[in-house]
Amino acid sequence: MAEPRILAIPIWAGAVRIAPLLGGLSNESYDVRDTSGRYVVRFGRDFPFHHVSRDREVMTARAAFEAGFAAELVHAEPGVMVSRFIEGHAFGEADVRRNVERVGRLVRQFHDTMPLFVRGPGYLFWVFHVIRDYARTLRGTANPLVGRLPDLLKTAAELERAQTPLPIIFGHNDFLPGNIIDDGRKLWIIDYEYAGFSTGMFDLAGLASNSSFSPDDSERLLTAYFGAAPSEDLRRSHAAMSCASLLREALWALVSEVHMSATGADYAAYATENFARFDSALARYQSHYTKA
Repeated sequence: MAEPRILAIPIWAGAVRIAPLLGGLSNESYDVRDTSGRYVVRFGRDFPFHHVSRDREVMTARAAFEAGFAAELVHAEPGVMVSRFIEGHAFGEADVRRNVERVGRLVRQFHDTMPLFVRGPGYLFWVFHVIRDYARTLRGTANPLVGRLPDLLKTAAELERAQTPLPIIFGHNDFLPGNIIDDGRKLWIIDYEYAGFSTGMFDLAGLASNSSFSPDDSERLLTAYFGAAPSEDLRRSHAAMSCASLLREALWALVSEVHMSATGADYAAYATENFARFDSALARYQSHYTKA
């Protein structure tokens, strides 16, 4: 039961009210109020199969608070993080599309600023390595979609070759719409499980692929991020990385189905949804950039 674990956290003042926060696919989170304020309690363990380290997540959350992107982390212990609650609206796909330029500028600021605040060994997130490692994890499992792995790895290699060189930045690497919160004055970023050094293209592609961007939306995002209209090489790199983002999300779900269980999570359905989105995005990419 979560309530005894929450009540045992030694920070509360006065009466404590607890309510579950729904929507997470890998962690349990709770809305907790006491006489001092409102907090989010997040339970999560290390997920080596997803390259997730909670110590690194704690470090990144603290760095993001210092840099002005995240709520204050007020308490951390093994398996538990407690942050101040952000009063605001969690974005959906349509919100991201309506705020493309604003989000693009936020992401650029995050990439430019976070390296000044992160500490400890540098963690690298490269989506094509993640895809290859997920494939190794999935070999021999029963899911029928695993039969696609050889072809998917060939496709991933093609998408990797389409990447144009970009500076190394510190990325969030999990820009689902709900990880952006608007409090009416500023945008906040939450959930730093996958944050690490990368290139800016993966976050830009994650925003596009997870929010059903049109080509015009992607053009506006790239222009806001780079400060000028993108070159054709950047457009192709972004389109290819958007496919890779969806493939990673689909394989993430298959790996999660093997290793995890979360209340209300349907990993098989999530995998099927993201494979369908990947197939559509790949067909568009190939029709535009691959010669017959």
